[in-house]
Amino acid sequence: MRSLRNRRGYAVAATGAALALVLTACGGGDDEDPKGGGGETNADCAAFEEYGDLDGKTITIYAGIVNPEDQPYVDSFKPFEDCTGAKVDYQADKQFEQQILVRAQAGNPPDIAIVPQPGLLAQLVATGTVKAAPEGVAANVDEFWGEDWKALGTVDGTFYAAPSGASVKSLVWYSPQEFEANGWTVPTTLDELKTLSDTIAADSGHKPWCAGIASDAATGWPVTDWMEDMVLRVGGPDVYDQWVKHEIAFNSDVPTQALDAVGAYLKNPDYVNGGYGDVSSIATTAFQDGGLPILDGQCSLHRMASFYAANFPKGTDISENGQIFAFYLPGQAAEDKPVLGAGEFVTAFSDDPAVQALLDFWSTDTWANLKAKASADLTNGGWITANKGLDTSILVNPIDALSAGILQDPNAVFRFDGSDMMPAAVGSNAFWKEATSWITGQSTKDTLDKIEAAWPSS
Repeated sequence: MRSLRNRRGYAVAATGAALALVLTACGGGDDEDPKGGGGETNADCAAFEEYGDLDGKTITIYAGIVNPEDQPYVDSFKPFEDCTGAKVDYQADKQFEQQILVRAQAGNPPDIAIVPQPGLLAQLVATGTVKAAPEGVAANVDEFWGEDWKALGTVDGTFYAAPSGASVKSLVWYSPQEFEANGWTVPTTLDELKTLSDTIAADSGHKPWCAGIASDAATGWPVTDWMEDMVLRVGGPDVYDQWVKHEIAFNSDVPTQALDAVGAYLKNPDYVNGGYGDVSSIATTAFQDGGLPILDGQCSLHRMASFYAANFPKGTDISENGQIFAFYLPGQAAEDKPVLGAGEFVTAFSDDPAVQALLDFWSTDTWANLKAKASADLTNGGWITANKGLDTSILVNPIDALSAGILQDPNAVFRFDGSDMMPAAVGSNAFWKEATSWITGQSTKDTLDKIEAAWPSS
């Protein structure tokens, strides 16, 4: 929606004070008319005029983002509600991924869904119930995200879903205080990461790495993230895409090199499993607990996504000079910036004008900054997006700021979590199971051969 970007009648500035105004500007209190008396439009709502009067319209949003993360979404839509008269009904459900398909297939979908995987989006499109994204949304995505993100919301050449939130998986957690005390520096290449690991193993008195992959029925998924990061680094983004789409075999040369590269860390008895035991203990350690030994000086490094901040105890100093922070998992060269991550995509099952208007607003930098501001108080991490219009000064959490900076780096080459885009028989079944067997002793060849064999024939 170009009007929200260019008009200044509405307080769209991304700085803290202006955003605080935006959250309450359109209409003041609940009993006030946001359009003012006598039909005059409040200047703060001028940018919403093109949507017309949506009074009496209710727009349902269905998502798997539940309390406490759901409240910032509700708050971020308030200016839209106050200025247009529409009501946004946000419905959170932990069973979203199963139920959204059931609802779509039954012909009872919500107006809008927040979809966490491109693979699920494709399944929803196949039901014939999803509407193509409006032209204004497509224009916003072209400006604020770029081709790689737009492609993730595209199915069979049609653009359906604008990106929204994002997470960065290419991170290594560490203790800045321990690094300073020992004179260690953050590595900028994979070779430097290997040298650092050798140094810690030789000099620190503890294993350099710690890890945990236990996650009930999803045990093994952290290994898939490790491997995806290494496929990106060993083979590059084009080969990564071919691997995810099964245009090259799962047990072909680059994936084999990548899993062996992971093994150089996770299956190296000199490197793991600090604070827990030997290599096999990785399989029985909960992923939520995997990096906690860093706090006790029992390990120094833990590869895990940006959302892992929430697993450290309340009160932990997570900052650039604190007890815990993270650094970007480097590429082969310092200038290489492959980034593995995940995200959310907003898609609609209705072409009602009110729904289309909310989609347009949702795809702007204005909404992104409102959402970031509303999420700032979440414990150990708020919310980030790859939207280039995000004002990173809003991000009070240092990990959020770090992650946003990685996503906005002009050299960044982003790729979505591969297992989330693979067929379920592979991405959320064989890949997880065989990765666990690999940790407990199965060879790389047998592991990749079994995953390859699980790929559906059609």
